[in-house]
Amino acid sequence: MKIDFGTQINGHIIDCAFTVAFNPQFDNLLLAVKEATEEGIKQAGIDVRLTDVGEAISEVMTSHEVTIDNNTYTVKPCENLCGHSIGPYQIHAGKSVPIVKNGDTTKMEEGELFAIETFGSTGKGHVWSAPNCSHYMKKFDAPDQISVRNPKARALYAEITNTFGTLAFCRRWIEEKFPRHTPLLKQLVESGAIEAYPPLDDAVGCHTAQYEHTIFLHPSRKEVLSRGDDY
Repeated sequence: MKIDFGTQINGHIIDCAFTVAFNPQFDNLLLAVKEATEEGIKQAGIDVRLTDVGEAISEVMTSHEVTIDNNTYTVKPCENLCGHSIGPYQIHAGKSVPIVKNGDTTKMEEGELFAIETFGSTGKGHVWSAPNCSHYMKKFDAPDQISVRNPKARALYAEITNTFGTLAFCRRWIEEKFPRHTPLLKQLVESGAIEAYPPLDDAVGCHTAQYEHTIFLHPSRKEVLSRGDDY
């Protein structure tokens, strides 16, 4: 079970994730991804190229193997998932932190906040969107009012803007006021103002793990803001 959660105070966001399993045959999978996350944190810093962080993460993760039901797999990074920079009220602030070498020579800078987030898989190491989306977020640059014909869709958009702003929300948080919200959300997504965040699948039957910490780059050090006693 992957637990990916965030906290915010006045728009200042901390993003964190960890994975738990109740069968020791998955221990090496969890260890591979956890160690890859720690390597990403170790490599991150001012003037460090994003592709170099991704390369280091990939090297650590793929050095691990896991045996599940008598089948042995190399742990693969999910190449089309990544960490990200974080800004005020903006969970994805523009820079992506890859978990593979991708050639992005963009550098981390002083004063930036990053979520170092890694995903490991026994499948193809590539994910795609699954159906039954439950999580959404208003785009950071979306206006407070949009031109959609349906007045109920406009009312839902106003509720999202006033209640959540540009922070993520799930469908059950709006179903009391908007019990028939599915077609309304679809219209708002099609308008470009709301972004859908559907579940992500790798190959059928494979196993995945995820770990994540939020770090801040001070002038002379980096601080892991999401570190706890247990992880």
